[in-house]
Amino acid sequence: MRVKDLTPNEWPWPLLLEADPCREIIEAYIHQATVMGLVEESTVVAVVVLLSRQLGVTEVMAIAVALSHRGQKLGKRLLAAAIDRAKQQGAQRMLVATGNSSLDQLAFYQKMGFRLQSIDRDYFVRTYPEPIFDHGIQCRDRVWLDREL
Repeated sequence: MRVKDLTPNEWPWPLLLEADPCREIIEAYIHQATVMGLVEESTVVAVVVLLSRQLGVTEVMAIAVALSHRGQKLGKRLLAAAIDRAKQQGAQRMLVATGNSSLDQLAFYQKMGFRLQSIDRDYFVRTYPEPIFDHGIQCRDRVWLDREL
């Protein structure tokens, strides 16, 4: 398995839509982003999308691992590669946002050295047309985490 930059023709839309169910929101940023994939043979089994924000700050816009490949620490491997890429590009800090109900993701990011930064209350209620539920909890608030690089 190897990490590689993905061209628009290689973007794994099913995986991207697992990370964010609204294609219009993804389309609004992905063309300005770096899209990296973890590729097994010719299949993208994990994806991460990075977007440079203000000077020295990179945001993880999306990260997802194919269901068939979960539990193999591939998300950790890909996020570590994304952190290395952000450092190479001069970032000093990395941001990521997830939902209040995304308990697995909150644990994952904290294990990767991210710390809670702030909460954007009712972001998902304002932004998405349909309610989102995870772990039986309505996803209402966007939780921001950050990590110094």
